[in-house]
Amino acid sequence: MLKNNFKYILFLLVLVMASCAKRGSITGGLKDTLAPQLKISFPENYSTNFKAKEIKLTFDEYIKLKDVNKQLIISPPMKHEPLITPTTVSKFITIKILDTLQPNTTYSFNFGQSIEDNNEGNPYNQFKYVFSTGAYIDSLSIGGTVKDAYNKEVESFVSIMLYDINDSFKDSVVYNENPRYITNTLDSLKTFKLENLKAGKYLLVAMKDYGSNNKFNPKKDKIGFHKEFITIPGDTVYELKIFKEIQDFKASRPYQASKNRLVLPYEGKTKDPKITLKNEETVLPTIITKFPKKDSLQVWFKPLKADSLALAVTNDKYKANFKFKIKDQKKDSVNITAVQSGSINLKDRFTLTSNTPLDKFDHSKMKLINKDSVSVDFKTEYDEFNQRLFFDFKKEPAERYTFKIMPGALTDYLGQPNDTLIYNFSTRELTDYGNLKVNLQNVKRFPVIVELTNEKGDVLATEYSESSSKVEFNLIEPSLFWLRLIYDDNKNKEWDPGNYLEKRQAEEVIYFSKSIDVRANWDVDQTFDVSIPYTPEPKKKEEKKKPIKSGF
Repeated sequence: MLKNNFKYILFLLVLVMASCAKRGSITGGLKDTLAPQLKISFPENYSTNFKAKEIKLTFDEYIKLKDVNKQLIISPPMKHEPLITPTTVSKFITIKILDTLQPNTTYSFNFGQSIEDNNEGNPYNQFKYVFSTGAYIDSLSIGGTVKDAYNKEVESFVSIMLYDINDSFKDSVVYNENPRYITNTLDSLKTFKLENLKAGKYLLVAMKDYGSNNKFNPKKDKIGFHKEFITIPGDTVYELKIFKEIQDFKASRPYQASKNRLVLPYEGKTKDPKITLKNEETVLPTIITKFPKKDSLQVWFKPLKADSLALAVTNDKYKANFKFKIKDQKKDSVNITAVQSGSINLKDRFTLTSNTPLDKFDHSKMKLINKDSVSVDFKTEYDEFNQRLFFDFKKEPAERYTFKIMPGALTDYLGQPNDTLIYNFSTRELTDYGNLKVNLQNVKRFPVIVELTNEKGDVLATEYSESSSKVEFNLIEPSLFWLRLIYDDNKNKEWDPGNYLEKRQAEEVIYFSKSIDVRANWDVDQTFDVSIPYTPEPKKKEEKKKPIKSGF
């Protein structure tokens, strides 16, 4: 008997050891893909005659809040944000209302995707808690899409707002007051739906609200609006295009950058501002140029002995006067550099830039030769505002050039001559470039601006057409391009945003539906039907992969 028991124990021991020796992945069963659900709420969801100061939401599993300050949309907005607890993992959420609720009003708390289960992060998508301080829940709704008026894709988290049209309504409401209703496109959707609305007449506005205060700040925020007031109920699907307004010109206090130069910072768009510099009652000769890559102007003057100077700035209706002391500083010395280096595109102009404004040009001290030392004729053009000197000449393919500029060929406004400058550059074969012919279809009106951009939207080439539906981009660097058309309604050869107070929409921009591959030695013929609006594909979210653990 003992012997048989020993054999039985030995057999069990072998089975256990074999089981331990076998390694593998512990899967833990099927992955939880279900979102948490609301189990009970107090007061009950969609309650009427609501008078509570605290709301408690209980869920069927442990949940956590993620980005609730960004995701939660309360409509109508509350002056004092409610207190939401706990911020740790729990099965319930408590909302403590700190604001005085409006009578006969339906309130909606849309949590977006901020409520997730604790284990897998499955979101309770667009969960809403709704109540009314009146006898019934408002049930009307409107919907639509949000786009960027200029860029290919619109940013995330754009607010959609409705303002009551009543006896006290003013256009300034978007600057000073909270909207009657609000929703948000959140981080993935470019569509919107405003629900639980009361019948009436409203102003419909979209806003990229960088300050998160439901007020329009034209210096920072983007805005879009429906030109006419809307009436609810209705069956219109609305499209709102947001843009950044151009501010009126306003100068900041100038500062002295050198013995001969002031810098005048500004905001808004300059329109040939008039700048007058005075030493007491004497008006000083000045040159006004653009400060590179900054919203500032440079005021150049010849060094003088003075304790202080006065600067007057006028631009349309804007006027400002500044007075400041003059310091004894070092003057600017002339420094000239080439914009291109190594090679130059066959259609570009060779360009020099100077850190001080140039005043005199002596062509007899400039010489351009090719690789065979044969002189090449050229012409010059000077852009004083941007301090750039352009050289025009006939460029041949696969050619090498040397530009020699002798001392004194260029003299700046202070009388400072250049040192010897030598620039070597070359051109490439015609076969190194591509050509793109664009056939426009269904153009509603002219003139139009047609632009080639990279993926980021940076403009690489521009063509302007006042009547022709055929546009050519020749000798372009091989690349992937994006194509857009701008209806230049005011004929100023640039895109203009809208203005809310003037009820003026941004100039219309149409994007081609896909990228265009232009390769070396290729001629691409592309039809662009501008009646077909660009619709970006929704971005797919990458699923996070969890590591697989293995063991006994």
